[in-house]
Amino acid sequence: MSSDEETEEYLFKIVIIGDSAVGKSNLLSRYARNEFNMHSKATIGVEFQTQSMEIDGKEVKAQIWDTAGQERFRAVTSAYYRGAVGALIVYDITRRTTFDSVGRWLDELNTHSDTTVAKMLVGNKYDLDDIRAVSIEEGKNVAEKHGLFFMETSAKDSTNVKKAFEIIIHEIYRNISRKVLNSDSYKTSLSFNRVSLVNDEKSNQNQGYISCCSS
Repeated sequence: MSSDEETEEYLFKIVIIGDSAVGKSNLLSRYARNEFNMHSKATIGVEFQTQSMEIDGKEVKAQIWDTAGQERFRAVTSAYYRGAVGALIVYDITRRTTFDSVGRWLDELNTHSDTTVAKMLVGNKYDLDDIRAVSIEEGKNVAEKHGLFFMETSAKDSTNVKKAFEIIIHEIYRNISRKVLNSDSYKTSLSFNRVSLVNDEKSNQNQGYISCCSS
C-alpha cells in the first residue's frame, strides 16, 4: 500500500432509524457533542453530524444521519437511505410498541439501501431499567435472528453510546479494508462482505451490552 493510501480519508454514511421518541437525536448529540436534552423536540426533516476517528493510521469520518420516525416524514425515505453503509435501529426499552416496529424498520432499510449495511439493534433508555418493557434477552434474540449487533444504551447517562457507534464504524472500515486488499478500483466500485458479528469477552449484561454471532 502506497503512502497516499496510508493517509486515505474514508467517509461513511450511517443512518439512525426507529420510531419517534426512542431517543435517536439524543444518541447522536451524546456521541457527537456529549450533550443530552431531556426536553428535545421531535426531529423535523433530516439532521446529520460528522465525527472523525483514526483507524490503522487512516482518518475515518462518519456522517451520521438522523430523521424523524413519524409516518408523515416517510417521503424522505429513499434519499435518506441512499449510500448508507451503517445503521442503528433504535427502540425504547420501556415501550414495547417501539420494539415491535423493529422488523418494519429493517424491511424498510433493506428495501431502500443500495449496498450491504452494517447494522446494530439498539435498546435505548437503559437508565430506565426499572420500568423496562423489553428484556435484554428479547433484544438479543431479535438481533441473532436478523444477524445484527446488539447493545443497550442510555443517551442520558452515556452508557454504551460511544461504543455502539465505534463498533459500527470499525465494522464498516473492516469491510472496506477487505475490499481494498482485493481490488484497486474500490473507490469507484465498492462491494462489501456479509456483516459478521463480534464476540466481546468483556461484554457485561449489567451494562446492557450483548454481543452475538451469526451462524
